[in-house]
Formats: sequence, C-alpha cells, structure tokens
Amino acid sequence: MSRVHEGRRMPRRLRLVWCALLSVLFILLTDCAFNRGNIGEEFKSEHVESIKKGVTTRAEVVSLLGAPDRILQANSYDIFQYYRYDVKAGSLLLILVNFSRLNIKSDDLYVLFNRDGIVEDVVFGRRTGRIEFQFWPFGE
Repeated sequence: MSRVHEGRRMPRRLRLVWCALLSVLFILLTDCAFNRGNIGEEFKSEHVESIKKGVTTRAEVVSLLGAPDRILQANSYDIFQYYRYDVKAGSLLLILVNFSRLNIKSDDLYVLFNRDGIVEDVVFGRRTGRIEFQFWPFGE
C-alpha cells in the first residue's frame, strides 16, 4: 500500500529557510545601471562668438563649425542647425519590475542666412551642463 500525504504542511523552520534563501536570491538578482552618451561635438564659445550678424558668410560658418547637422528653409531663409545631445540614464533592475529614468538635454545653435548667404541671426542655447543622473522614475 502506498501512503498519500494529505494536508501535510511544510514545517515552520523549513519555510523560514526557504524564505531566507528566496530573499537572498532576490537581493543578488537586483542591480543598478548607469549609462551616458553624447551625440555631436561640443560648441567652442570663441567659434560661436566669431559669427557676426550682417558680416559672416555661409562658407565662413562652415569653416568654423563644419557641415551643419540639418539645413532648414523658412520664409526665404536658409537655417543651419548644429546640435549636441547629452543623455544620462539610470536604472534600478529588479526581478519583476525595472525602474529607469532617461534625461536628455541639448545644446542647439541655429544660424539664419539671408538670400545673399550672409548671417542674419544667431540663436544659441546651452543646457547640457545641468544634466544629472537619476534612476528613480517618480518625481524629482
């Protein structure tokens, strides 16, 4: 005759050992990750400051800054766009749930040329210096 174990529960001590082992395993399988990346070249202040409205030509801008990342056209203006992106990501990796936060900031330079190829305006914004690592996705 075979014995069938009906309604038998695991002893309390064995349950505590299993809970402790699972807790240790859970802690060992968690991790944090930090990543950083840049797209584009950093702008040199002296290059941006040397672009003069009404004087600097399209060829001079290209020799200072290189080829633009994008060329736009609007209201008979050619607009050269140069950009630099700074990306920082932090993650808390758990077994069932992962939390990540991605921060992206950019430096953008727009140079507007009139029909004659002379600089009409320069718009520059620098924001990448204020980016920080954060991995908690809720709030600040």
